[in-house]
Amino acid sequence: MAWLRELREDVASVFERDPAARTTLEVVLTYPGIHALIWHRLAHALWRRRWLALARYVSATSRFLTGIEIHPGARIGRRFFIDHGMGVVIGETAEIGDDVTLYHGVTLGGTSWQPGKRHPTLGHGVVVGAGAKVLGPIHVGDGAKIGSNAVVVKSVPAQATVVGNPGRIISKADDRHRERLDYARSLGFHAYGVDAGDPDPVAQAILSLLDHLQAVDKRMDVFCQAMRAAGVNLCDAAVPALKEEDFAGVRDQTDKG
Repeated sequence: MAWLRELREDVASVFERDPAARTTLEVVLTYPGIHALIWHRLAHALWRRRWLALARYVSATSRFLTGIEIHPGARIGRRFFIDHGMGVVIGETAEIGDDVTLYHGVTLGGTSWQPGKRHPTLGHGVVVGAGAKVLGPIHVGDGAKIGSNAVVVKSVPAQATVVGNPGRIISKADDRHRERLDYARSLGFHAYGVDAGDPDPVAQAILSLLDHLQAVDKRMDVFCQAMRAAGVNLCDAAVPALKEEDFAGVRDQTDKG
C-alpha cells in the first residue's frame, strides 16, 4: 500500500537525520513530525477531492495534537522530516520537494492576500533552520540551506547558504565544495552544516581533513591498482564507514564551548 510505503520512508528518514532516534516504535509513537505527516496526507487527499471543510477540520486537529500547522492544500514530497516541529507553519500554496528538513519554528508563509501562488517552493534536499521564515512565492533551489532565524523573501539558488534578516547569501557551493561533500557521503559521513564560506575553525578543519583524505584515497587507488597488477591483493578489505552519530559527543562538547 502506498501510504505504508511512504510511512516507512518517513521513519527511515528520521534515522538518517536524527541521531537521537533509537527504535522504529519510538519514532512512530513520539515524533510529532511523523504524526503531522500522517494527518496531512489524509487532509490533502480530502482537499483534492474538494471536501474542503473536512480537510480543514483534519488539519486543525493535527495542529492541536502536534503543534505543527500544515494547510491541507500544501504539496509535500517524499521523506519530509520535521525535527521537533513545534511552531512550524506551512501555507496553502507551499510546495516542498523530496528529502527536505525543517526544524522547529519554521514558517513557509505568504506576503500577500491576493489569491494564487502566495507561498514558497522548496527544492529537493533543502534544510531550513529553527525559527527561519521563508516568505512569498519564491523558489529555494535544490540543496540550499537556510540558517536559523533567517528571513528569506527572495529566491535562493541551488546549493547556496542563506543567513540573517533580511536573508543574504553567504556562499554558493562551487564544484570543489560539492566534491568534498560527495566524498564525505561516500564514506558514510554527512557533513551537515559544514560550508565552504563558514569562518568556524572547526568547519574549516573538517574541510581540510576531507581534502587530505581524498588526496590519500586517490594515491592509495593508484597503489592498489599497481599491487593488483603484480598479483598481490592487499586492498580488498572494506574501510569502516564514518557515522554522524559517532561525532555527536564531539559536536555537543564543541557547542558547549
